[in-house]
Order: sequence, then structure tokens, then C-alpha cells
Amino acid sequence: MNLFGMMETSGSAMQAERVRAEVVAANMANAETTRTASGTPYHRQMVVFAANPGESGFAQSLAHAADDLQPAGVSTGVHVAQVVEDPAAPLKRYDPGHPDAGPDGYVAYPDINPLTEMVDLMGATRAYGLNGSAVQAEKGMIASALEIAKA
Repeated sequence: MNLFGMMETSGSAMQAERVRAEVVAANMANAETTRTASGTPYHRQMVVFAANPGESGFAQSLAHAADDLQPAGVSTGVHVAQVVEDPAAPLKRYDPGHPDAGPDGYVAYPDINPLTEMVDLMGATRAYGLNGSAVQAEKGMIASALEIAKA
């Protein structure tokens, strides 16, 4: 079993979750942004993950353990495929004194729900922490393997 391949898999997941947390933070920071450089309200951003193609040492070990029943091209981790804009329409609020109010007195605000963003942030934080724990466990296994090799 290739423990370093397992670390690469966990490391790629940690990088992807970091990006996810940054996107959530940007969404929260722009929850009241009614005008961007393009002149429209901010649109919520969402992260799309994709599996890294290839076959890791861990996946190869699984394939051999399962009598080669593991399909070829098993993922070796994850990456951010893209950050996409939420297609939801902006929310309209009546605020005739706002500088971005239309002739009807309504202002277009981003459709960002703070509760949804916090749940997404908690998920990213939890996944990041779990992958960090996996890396620590892998480091412990490598240290144990080296101790066994010394004996």
C-alpha cells in the first residue's frame, strides 16, 4: 500500500475544501452588494468538485485485495473543476432611498442565505479537519513502518 498516495489524496481534498471555504466567505462578504463592476448585484458563487483521474497506489492496493475487481482509472483525489455562478434571480427589496433603487423603488440584492452559507462553511471546515486527521494518521503509519524497518 502506498501511504504517500493516500497523503496526496487527502492533500488534494484539503486544497479543494480550502477553496470552498474561501468562496463561502466571499459570498458572505458580498451578501449586501447591490452593484458589482458589471453593474449588477453580486451573484452567489458555488464550487464544483471533480475527481482527479488516474490510479493511486491505494487504489491499486484495493484492486489487488479485491481480486482485481476495482475498475481502472480510480480517482486519486479531488480538485476544484470550476466556480460557477448561482443562476437564482436577485431578491427585490423596497428601498426607494437606496442609490441603486429602480424607478419602482426596489433594489436588487444577491440571493444569499446566511444559514445556507454557514452550513456550507461548516461542511467545508469539517471535511478539511477530517482530511487533516487522515494525514496525521498516515504520518503515524509511516513512522511506525520506519520503526519496524529499523528493527
